[in-house]
Amino acid sequence: MFGVTILGNNSALPAYDRHPTSQVVTIHDQLILIDCGEGTQMQMARYKIRRSKINHILISHLHGDHYFGLMGLITSMGLLGREHDLHIYGPEHLQDIIALQLKVADTQLPFPLHIHAIKEPGLLVNYPRFTIECFPTYHRVPCWGFIIREKKKPRKIYREKVLEYKIPAVFYEKLKLGEDYTTKTGEVIKNEWLTLPNSEGKSYAYCADTIKDSRVATATTNVTLMYHETTYLKDLAERAANRYHSTTVQAAEIAKEANVKRLAIGHFSSKYEKLDAFLQEAKTIFPSSELAVEGVTFVL
Repeated sequence: MFGVTILGNNSALPAYDRHPTSQVVTIHDQLILIDCGEGTQMQMARYKIRRSKINHILISHLHGDHYFGLMGLITSMGLLGREHDLHIYGPEHLQDIIALQLKVADTQLPFPLHIHAIKEPGLLVNYPRFTIECFPTYHRVPCWGFIIREKKKPRKIYREKVLEYKIPAVFYEKLKLGEDYTTKTGEVIKNEWLTLPNSEGKSYAYCADTIKDSRVATATTNVTLMYHETTYLKDLAERAANRYHSTTVQAAEIAKEANVKRLAIGHFSSKYEKLDAFLQEAKTIFPSSELAVEGVTFVL
């Protein structure tokens, strides 16, 4: 299972039963929380997301609509008796903010809390089945996007061929990893004669608050699903630029430039009650666009 559940899809002000930004990525047996605006815990309860399964939290930047729910979530985890490690990745000053709030509240967490300051783009997490990397987006304050990549699956054994070439079963695992087989006489049996390619690993790119910038497209080229903020409709392009945000059309242009397979749009301004026009405008440029509606899970 590799999916993205939208918990919050609004921008700074909660409105029309839409909440500030938050998402949960499910990949195999792991849950990864991306951003944690106000109301995230209530949304997790609404959509039956288990706090105890979250071991990694990614915070894009230090505007309140992206992290004001974080301290409440950390505290709740402690009150519920969490004992296993929690890793949080975010901008440099996040550690100071969390430390201060724990100090003034005299809160002692019953679990190890690891806060990792993001200072440059690159790999954050490298697990056997997936990786998490970060890249800069272009907002009013330091801001990061994230890519979660499923590692490429092993190759499939071509049963008829391994029997034909008399490959010993103890070598099958190495074949799955792409190795050639060498016989006792020194003959090399090529891996591609013995195996079939498996499906490629899928990938999810979270493009946090940003002005339109082709460097975002470069960082997210060919991902399976991209989430890109669309705070405004296209007629407010000037306002979007002044506030370092993007419009529907701009997000769709980035998705097209990046050659992604699907685009999910969100971070809607509270000035809009209805969202139909967001989807219509994005689809004119990038037909595989979808609204990041709260409660929806995008399955990759």
